[in-house]
Amino acid sequence: MECAACGGALHNGPTRTVVSSMNLRNAVLVLFLLLLIPCSPPAWGDDPRSSETQFRVCADPNNLPFSNHTQQGFENKIAELLARDRGQQVVYTWWPQRRGFLRSTLQAGVCDVVMGVPAGYDPVLTTPPYYRSTYTFVSRKSAAPPISSFDDPLLRTLKIGVHLIGDDYANSPPAHLLSSKGIVANVVGYSIYGDYAEDSPPGKIIAAVASREIDVAIVWGPIAGYFAKQQTEPLSVIPVPSDVSLPTLPFSYSIAVGVRRGDEGRKTQLTELLQRKAPEIARILADYGIPTVQE
Repeated sequence: MECAACGGALHNGPTRTVVSSMNLRNAVLVLFLLLLIPCSPPAWGDDPRSSETQFRVCADPNNLPFSNHTQQGFENKIAELLARDRGQQVVYTWWPQRRGFLRSTLQAGVCDVVMGVPAGYDPVLTTPPYYRSTYTFVSRKSAAPPISSFDDPLLRTLKIGVHLIGDDYANSPPAHLLSSKGIVANVVGYSIYGDYAEDSPPGKIIAAVASREIDVAIVWGPIAGYFAKQQTEPLSVIPVPSDVSLPTLPFSYSIAVGVRRGDEGRKTQLTELLQRKAPEIARILADYGIPTVQE
């Protein structure tokens, strides 16, 4: 899931290379929660009634590796782990994580928990993070050596894929940094949303590396790690160096569980659970190929 908080509607239009610092920071948040598509269909789910026996989760039904309606995502597995420890059953309210997601789910009271939000994300109350990930370079192993730095001179000659996000296809952190280095003409943009009728559209950029449509992709770690494992062409997933950042755009983010603001009791319970279940959560992340980094 790549993060959330600016307004606007996605539309077909030209790529913008430069946006304001505030818009850039908001664009990064969009990549985690994907809240911006301007259609808000009714929520649907298992049976979102309040009950002490239910662990009520708000989630996207088509957003692997994070979640899907058949509960194959790693956030589905972590939610199941937490619910089982509490003697509860996971009950989902499904809603595409785009415009209206929080308003129509968590804030409407039809569910209580959102997995995978940026730690400190203001519209919700967040637990301490349960993992931290970063952007990554994804390239074919057959094209050794792999790209591992924004200073690699090969970046000026290779076809580079990046995710585009926001109401005006605003740039993600990798796209903005490449632009600041004058690497523009050979950059190919892929919508983070893609065609929602297709299965898990954010993974298309990784398939493009494997099929040689592009040479390297610079992608949010969970998307990169998971979809790289799905390709028949062996791919390298190399974390962006930890010292890479821009004044308003870090490349690594801590991820937490979100609850309604004011729901301190639930936050406290989940914090204790996440701490106790940390080794099992780490195994789930590893099983899905999610690259993790330290603070």
